[in-house]
Amino acid sequence: MSTKAASGRSLAVIYSTVALDAAGIGLVFPILPRLIQDVTHSPDVAPYVGWMAALYAAMQFVFAPVLGALSDRLGRRPVLLVSLAGAAINYLVMALAPQLWMLMLGRAVAGLTSANVSVATAYITDITPSEQRARRFGLMGAMFGAGFIIGPVLGGVLGEQWVRLPFIAAAAVNAGNLLLALFALPESHAPSSATPIDLAALNPLRPLRWLISMPSLVPLVIVYFALSGAGEAYGICWALWGYDAFGWNGFWIGLSLGAFGIWQTLVQALLPGPASRRLGQRSAVLTGIGCSCVALLALAFASRGWVVFAIMPIFALGSIGTPALQALATERVSAAQQGQLQGLLASSVSLASIIAPLGFSGFYFVVQRQWPGAVWLAVAAVNLLAVPFVLLGAARRRAVDGP
Repeated sequence: MSTKAASGRSLAVIYSTVALDAAGIGLVFPILPRLIQDVTHSPDVAPYVGWMAALYAAMQFVFAPVLGALSDRLGRRPVLLVSLAGAAINYLVMALAPQLWMLMLGRAVAGLTSANVSVATAYITDITPSEQRARRFGLMGAMFGAGFIIGPVLGGVLGEQWVRLPFIAAAAVNAGNLLLALFALPESHAPSSATPIDLAALNPLRPLRWLISMPSLVPLVIVYFALSGAGEAYGICWALWGYDAFGWNGFWIGLSLGAFGIWQTLVQALLPGPASRRLGQRSAVLTGIGCSCVALLALAFASRGWVVFAIMPIFALGSIGTPALQALATERVSAAQQGQLQGLLASSVSLASIIAPLGFSGFYFVVQRQWPGAVWLAVAAVNLLAVPFVLLGAARRRAVDGP
């Protein structure tokens, strides 16, 4: 098999893995608040949703950030396989859990082993020339969006039959995902088995210390942190808001997420590469932030459910900046440090995912009865906070690289 054909097969498997993983996540999004309500017998579940998401992220922050560095040393494939196995176990535990602490345990297991995105990104970096990375990162986002086309809709339909059925389906999807990677995904990075693993690298704060020595990378990581934190609001508040604002059931919540997945797939598949070439990577990031803020303002003041579907194209355009941001970050480090970089980005995402769910769920609990849509104004504000750091990152690049 030629090198080009092998690379194409590996990309196909990675993209399929990302799509199936997204489908598994999407299956449970529309119904998670109902499961928590079923277990706790409490109508006010927003704080529980926030705490569960924060626990997942805290475990990810302790364990996942170093997996990028471990994948540099041990290879991408074994780390990816462990993360997929952990996701399957998590959903099975949640499907069977009769008590809240068991749900928390399932999320802790998933957080401990989850490294799909960072390892998949490092894998793509291994086999992709730098000038093609923005396009392939965009396609990876498109595959994630494709998983969200069917996952939430199916989850909403299954959840109407039995609240735990989507979690059983998600466990099965992740098990199939594991088998696909086990039998069809070759290693992309030669492991460095001759060198012993540095135990100091298991310190979750070490990637942040490395960041201090890379001043040109700092603003981009702050942007990544802010946008990741803003993105957490959708998983925390979307189902709660859909029910409170429009009286949506699981099917309509799933359908709205599926509609977003369609637009997200189209945007990620077609626009990141052209946007980066025509606008420049910095302007692509700023354009994405602007589109997100426009859509969030519309969500905040929407009084009819059809408005949500009408603004989906603008909402999806908000994602064109993420591949450009990732490509900018990969240009700041050497080829040997790409896994470490992805671990650092995963660390920033995990840290944001600890803080944001607690903040957004708490804020939603306060405004839930008076104005549930106000939470989207808070999300827009976080997006806008990232703008000056995008500009600062571009200025530092000019200072380092020259005009």
